[in-house]
Amino acid sequence: MPDAGPVLVGGRTDLEQVELADLHERAVESAADVDSALKVALDAGARLPVPGDGRTAHLWSALASVAAADLTVARVLEPHLDALAILGQAHESPEAGAYGVFAAEGPGEPLRASPDGWVHQLDGRKHWCSLAGVLDRALVSAWVGDRRQLFSVDLRQPGVRVVPGTWVARGLVAVDSGPVDFAGATARKVGEPDWYLERPGFAWGGIGVAAVWFGGAVGIARRMRRAAMARTPDQVALMHLGAVDTVLHAARCTLEQAASATDAGVLTGSDGWRAALRVREVVAHAAEQVLQRAAHGLGPGPLATDEDHARRVADLELYLRQWHAERDQAALGQELLRPGAPGW
Repeated sequence: MPDAGPVLVGGRTDLEQVELADLHERAVESAADVDSALKVALDAGARLPVPGDGRTAHLWSALASVAAADLTVARVLEPHLDALAILGQAHESPEAGAYGVFAAEGPGEPLRASPDGWVHQLDGRKHWCSLAGVLDRALVSAWVGDRRQLFSVDLRQPGVRVVPGTWVARGLVAVDSGPVDFAGATARKVGEPDWYLERPGFAWGGIGVAAVWFGGAVGIARRMRRAAMARTPDQVALMHLGAVDTVLHAARCTLEQAASATDAGVLTGSDGWRAALRVREVVAHAAEQVLQRAAHGLGPGPLATDEDHARRVADLELYLRQWHAERDQAALGQELLRPGAPGW
């Protein structure tokens, strides 16, 4: 486990490793700076592959490498890449600018879409709209009757208003993910109703998020290793390092296997959804173990005096809440009871 540089999911060619090293360094230079992160995302989006095209491991290595450097940059990059992959699956070309994906559901009346000639109009509030105030466009899910559909929306138009004063998080402070109010906003459909959730890429995108968690955990583990190398470690410090290495190895292997299966075309339908739940579970548990071991092994000092480490811990703790914990475990259990589901 190196103390700096890219994070590899599977073997990489020399050229790919150079690309990952450059991307990692740019993320280091852009740490906690959203404007710089947007430039990184636009450049990376023009060069990185999409999941399922034969180079999925390289894509997830890129996400992990950026996350090991800074999770704010990763939080900008991941949804932009996801949006490009979604548009590609829909056989549509992206428009210029940085994208987000606003597809989570929140409390209250959901966002609704109504036909308006060749386009749709969006009305209502959408929750969890990360960086809506600085992005150019977003892919936004809304309800058309009793079905969900995805739409491409220009966030600069008058019918889009970011709700101020709602983001009070101590992690990912610069990535405002509060709600947005839509009032007659023009939107163009992307796929048919329910397509967004049913396409194979929905599961692949969920695994991509896990690659970010993995990279964030590696960044914290590297801080633990540096601390141990700065002085003669005792048995407790060695124990924590060994435990962290084990869980990160398991997470890396799980991501690598999932990347190979994605490229082989076998993670589709229910198989893809089960795989996403499993991978996210393994990686999330690994990340939580790293957070706990770092807290026990390093003590309060770095949290109080090391800006990079304190921010990384707070960012990862919040980022991990995209994993739904016991609810995702229950969803996986339900999948295992479906007729034809593979056993052990």
